[in-house]
Amino acid sequence: MNYFSSDFKLGILGGGQLGKMLLNDTRKFDIYTCVLDASNEAPCKIASNEFHLGDLMDYDAVYNFGKQVDVLTYEIENVNTNALEALEKAGVKVYPSSKTLKTIQNKAKQKLFYVDHNLPTAPFSRFAYTSEIEDALNHGGLSLPFVWKSTQFGYDGTGVKIVKSVADLDGLPNVECIAETLVPFKNELAVIVARNVSGETKTFPVVEMEFHPEANQVEYVICPARIPDAIAKKAIDVALKTSEAFNHVGLLAVEMFLTQDDTILINEVAPRPHNSGHQTIEASYTSQFEQHLRAILNLPLGRTDSKVGGVMVNLVGAEGFSGNVVYQNIDAIMNLNGVTPHIYGKKQTRPFRKMGHVTIVNEDLNEARKVAEQVKKTIKVISE
Repeated sequence: MNYFSSDFKLGILGGGQLGKMLLNDTRKFDIYTCVLDASNEAPCKIASNEFHLGDLMDYDAVYNFGKQVDVLTYEIENVNTNALEALEKAGVKVYPSSKTLKTIQNKAKQKLFYVDHNLPTAPFSRFAYTSEIEDALNHGGLSLPFVWKSTQFGYDGTGVKIVKSVADLDGLPNVECIAETLVPFKNELAVIVARNVSGETKTFPVVEMEFHPEANQVEYVICPARIPDAIAKKAIDVALKTSEAFNHVGLLAVEMFLTQDDTILINEVAPRPHNSGHQTIEASYTSQFEQHLRAILNLPLGRTDSKVGGVMVNLVGAEGFSGNVVYQNIDAIMNLNGVTPHIYGKKQTRPFRKMGHVTIVNEDLNEARKVAEQVKKTIKVISE
């Protein structure tokens, strides 16, 4: 198949920042792209060959869009999987597959998948409704503390809450959910696995994530993770086993906990380019976005090792600001060594909304981490 400067059409469901970064590489390769998103302001609008407006959860919108392309991929999980299944039957190549996405979309199904495939994960209970949890606590079927997660539509700190007392259940939506044992972990790690249609597999180096205490969002992604080689190998083995179980095509980001006794437990996975791989644009031989394209188009996978140490800082909307975005002090951070800002093109900011990221590269990872902290303190995402 000739993908380059040809009639081939790649469809992308979702027009957010991940799609925008993917389009940098489709433009590099001159691959014709069509994007579907519900917002006319989507970051992808300016960089795709064709931009279509439509709801990603709407069967007809997804099906009719998918019929016009040769290969379909997605940059967000909230997509109508029945439409994807119908498109596969109609001969459209969908990567990762509808089957993979169906399992991952629902956190309870995802957790059961790990159990069924002997993949290590924290113990959990499944509830049809949040309101059933209090009964389970009263009758000893569940004990505090635990992590409440809605099974669907949770991302970036929404749909997740640490429950330490019964009062913490107040105000949670009454939806299908899981209650997961609170893992006293030392570290949160992630490994991105790329797998192409032929089954060739490569992993990026293990990264370590430092979280914001309140927002439940990643503040820093550090590559490589500051862990012993033996633990890194263990994390990569778990990621490869997970990829094999899903038999996925494309990227699979495997987020994990490293417990106090050095056990690796899978937290959750994402079947797409991921926040834990943004530093690959500047720090690696092949970025996660180029690798995703290589995988879904069944091209040979690129080198995954890092050229330099990399730290990624998320740029999120400052608290107390909503409206037309203003980025303060970008020139000041660009004055620092090895700093590259990525601005996603969202015109409206609100507290904790992901507006961009900054990558800091340095031969010395500790130095990169120090600069990252300076970046974090200097740049402000506010409104007019």
